[in-house]
Amino acid sequence: MARVLEIKDKTGKNIYLTDERYSHIKKHPEMINSLPLIEQTIKNPSTIRDFEYDPDIKYYYSYHKYRKSKAKYLRVIVKYLNGEGFIITAYFVVNI
Repeated sequence: MARVLEIKDKTGKNIYLTDERYSHIKKHPEMINSLPLIEQTIKNPSTIRDFEYDPDIKYYYSYHKYRKSKAKYLRVIVKYLNGEGFIITAYFVVNI
């Protein structure tokens, strides 16, 4: 799988997004041209939360107040394996 994005998060960890995962993300209509938003959310999140059922998964959030939708938080889900993270999915949510 080709990587369409490779960046460091605000803590210095390497995170990547594959073309396969980006194709999945773009199935959400609001996420079609979302690569810059995903990158911004990883580099400078409003908050990072743990996933209670898997310590290797983190939720990165950014707030987008000008969206017409009530879902103004972009959630980017990252799984860490072998010292680096990969983006599983990303979508907008109403609440953190």
